[in-house]
Amino acid sequence: MLKYQELISKMTLDEKAGLCSGKDFWHLKSVERLGIPEIMVCDGPHGLRKQNAENDKIGIGNSYPATCFPTASLSACSWDRELLFKMGQALGEECLAQEVSVLLGPGVNMKRSPLCGRNFEYFSEDPELAGNMGAAFIAGVQSKGVGTALKHFAGNSQEMRRMTSNSVIDDRALREIYLRAFEIAVTRSQPYMVMNAYNMLNGCYCSENDKLQNSILRDEWGFKGAVVSDWGAVNKRVDGLRAGNDLEMPSSAGVGDKRISDAVRNGELDEAVLDKSVDRLLDIIMKSVEIKKKKYTYSKKAHNELAREIAAQSIVLLKNRDNILPLKREEGAYTAVIGAFADQPRYQGAGSSVINPTMIESGRRAFNNSPLNVKFAEGYSRKPGNKNQDEYLIEACAVASGAANAVIFAGLPDECESEGFDRKSMKLPKEQNDLIKAVSKVNPNVIVVLQGGSPVLMPWLNRVKAVVNAYLGGQAVNAAVVDIITGRQNPCGKLAETYPASLKDTPCAGRYPVSRKDALYTESIFTGYRYYEKTGKGVGFPFGHGLSYTEFEYSDISADRKELSAGESCRVSFKIRNTGRTAGAEIAQVYVSKPESRVFRAKKELKGFDKVFLEPGEEKTIEIELEPRAFMFWNTAEDSWCAESGEYRILVGASSRDIRLEETVELRSGDDALIPDLRESAAVYFDGDPAEATEDDFRRLFKDGLPLAPEIASDDLNVTIEYGRDKGLSKVIYYTVDSVLKPRGGISSSMMANTLMQTPVRNFVCMSGGLFTEDMADGLLKIFDGSATGEGVAKIARGVPNALINLKKFLKTI
Repeated sequence: MLKYQELISKMTLDEKAGLCSGKDFWHLKSVERLGIPEIMVCDGPHGLRKQNAENDKIGIGNSYPATCFPTASLSACSWDRELLFKMGQALGEECLAQEVSVLLGPGVNMKRSPLCGRNFEYFSEDPELAGNMGAAFIAGVQSKGVGTALKHFAGNSQEMRRMTSNSVIDDRALREIYLRAFEIAVTRSQPYMVMNAYNMLNGCYCSENDKLQNSILRDEWGFKGAVVSDWGAVNKRVDGLRAGNDLEMPSSAGVGDKRISDAVRNGELDEAVLDKSVDRLLDIIMKSVEIKKKKYTYSKKAHNELAREIAAQSIVLLKNRDNILPLKREEGAYTAVIGAFADQPRYQGAGSSVINPTMIESGRRAFNNSPLNVKFAEGYSRKPGNKNQDEYLIEACAVASGAANAVIFAGLPDECESEGFDRKSMKLPKEQNDLIKAVSKVNPNVIVVLQGGSPVLMPWLNRVKAVVNAYLGGQAVNAAVVDIITGRQNPCGKLAETYPASLKDTPCAGRYPVSRKDALYTESIFTGYRYYEKTGKGVGFPFGHGLSYTEFEYSDISADRKELSAGESCRVSFKIRNTGRTAGAEIAQVYVSKPESRVFRAKKELKGFDKVFLEPGEEKTIEIELEPRAFMFWNTAEDSWCAESGEYRILVGASSRDIRLEETVELRSGDDALIPDLRESAAVYFDGDPAEATEDDFRRLFKDGLPLAPEIASDDLNVTIEYGRDKGLSKVIYYTVDSVLKPRGGISSSMMANTLMQTPVRNFVCMSGGLFTEDMADGLLKIFDGSATGEGVAKIARGVPNALINLKKFLKTI
């Protein structure tokens, strides 16, 4: 029985079909005669991006002011569920004030490579950490009566060709790595929505993947909400609805609605399937009715202070040689503060998550309000390749040479990382590396502050005394950095991802990003620290690493049971003492290891963590529950979670490579007869380097061969502009895009141009609100594949300018 059966019975077929797509870019449709209101959804996840009412499309760079909280790349380093819950509450309050019913976020995709252009929007390389942070965020937002949309489901780990690429992931990796964070977030916090990804997963678009959206998400995990497409992710609307994709966004100007209605009328689609989707959408809409009855406000000042606190609790002190930090005021001495990011920080990523902040905490003002005497130098231009770099260097070295110490703000500009494209290297801009090397020659006490959404190489690391990693820390990040540098706050953040020693050491080096349609995840479960520890490779900084101004001692580990059966939990307890002179917080990490196994495994995996605040000399006992899943793996032979009998090591540490305590437990399982011995068939994953696994090695992990993407015919609407056969016409479209977007602020024209050139033609139809028609798309495809001849070519060619004019009109509304 449907929850809203009576209401649905009063709806016409066209009204039901219409409810399954947006009214426009940001609103769900109303049915006024039945009292069904429209509701608004808006981009997140680290702030509310509600477009200005004067802007009728995407609204990037033209949104209402909102608090820009730290991005997930930084907030995950807090490892603090309560802090993420508070952040979610604050975002919920801002949604209420702007009458927004659903916030689009958080993103819990795995950081497969440090090159992914959207890594700043994701929490971690580890699903346990990402899932817990996501669950806390969701619970916080929804505690205010506002919904969330967990994204991007699933296997969305690269930006290149993200709308047409096929993520080929074996079932072990899929279940244990790429789906696990979603599972944690869904089962613990039940988001209102789950947003599917653009890409294909194992040969099927996520938006029409029945196994993903129905079998796993709903039947296994018990998800009660609605599945919404990412904007323009719908491929075949009727197939998608049947596979559990309830809501198409944005509006396709009635194209998708008509296909649904026609499919019901001709018997292709069971109307009961449509009714289920409508019921799920009505549940979300009706939840919003009560909160829309009153007006809400929030304190911009209070939310800015919370953003500052979250940043300070998350910033990671990577290095602190000779305990140079925190800096103290010295009479007659000054600190040189250098870098364009020192005054105006890089505080958020580029793309659909760009927030118009309520205020920006200037680093210059924060330093001037601190106990330190400071002098400033620009150091470099915010845009790489500036011709005046020599002048910047001379000024910076002059200021630094007379200083007691020098604080250099460095990082990745928008041009280097963004949604829509992946990075080409892990390098900082050359001007910044040159600056740090030059300043370190004239001053031995250099502190580097990093701002960027992903790991970078540090060729100057041995020349500097300290490194403070602020990632993309939101609108108050520079005030938080000054809090850390001056000791007002004791750093306690720890890395939520590994900082590799080099790009060639990463698990998918040379295979990421792929420009072809199939992205083979041949490293399987060996992502992040799992890979580096498996291969014994050194790293720049390990997963879970982070220093403090105090020291902590671990002791007295014990498990509440030394023997357990499959399906039983285990509680681990241990003590932590603050042995230093400064109050501080420590993040304790619990890993589980199975040294002997018939299936390939990581050396250890994170299965629990906790954050504890301690005064000097104070000691507390920590208890962490290890659920049955902590001892299980996905058995592909049985398509189920299984536990293997034997000894398991429980490891407690300050990072993945700083293990302080160890306990062992013995597990007895009835699953052993079901577990195949893979030591021969998957030898490279046992004894070799998973990064060197061949396509044949990888194929053995699949029962029925590699699930590759189907070939795209030249007249298929999934053909992209970039790969059109008529390259001259592709360039015309590119310059049409670039000419519209380049002069505009708040958005990277290269980001949008790259995105649109890799967008399938079908998206220009469904996202243009009728400006770019199916006939126009058909004409372009016929020119691409050369099937138009004679008068047909002339006719289509005459129509191309109109298509481009309409495309330009559409882009101008973005």
